[in-house]
Amino acid sequence: MVAITTERLTIRPLTAADVDFIFELYNTPGFKRFVGDKQLHTRQDALNYLDASLISMYQTKGLGLHRVALKSDDTPIGICGLIKRDSLKDIDLGYGYLPGFEGQGYACEAAQAILSFAREALSLNRLVAITDAENRKCIDLLTRLGFHYETNHETLPDGGLLVLYGIEL
Repeated sequence: MVAITTERLTIRPLTAADVDFIFELYNTPGFKRFVGDKQLHTRQDALNYLDASLISMYQTKGLGLHRVALKSDDTPIGICGLIKRDSLKDIDLGYGYLPGFEGQGYACEAAQAILSFAREALSLNRLVAITDAENRKCIDLLTRLGFHYETNHETLPDGGLLVLYGIEL
């Protein structure tokens, strides 16, 4: 995927230069709680994860999580993109943001751009999203984007529940 620009954001593939941002994002309490603790204890851990798990997704055209930054000064604020998970039949919309940039419409703006990309550039007819049933912010955003609850997807080891939402493009 080439860079996408919106009114306030730039969305581009991650590179090794984004290691400090990824280290910060993946260690926020909300990210650890709702996305998972990837055990990124050092900058080297983050670099290894970035290379092996995030950048490697780009091998499939159009897929992968991308860096979302403010257009005005290129401050990285989150990630958003399309993921093919083994546990899902359809492509999954994934995202996460630094706490200081939540509640300002950035996640919705970036997700709308990714949905347009999925429909127009990849000719996808459907996307899904999975989230923790207790993640109200995520569920509210998915609903705002036009996703609808479909089913309980998986019971987590801690007793939590992942739910599946879907959208026809």
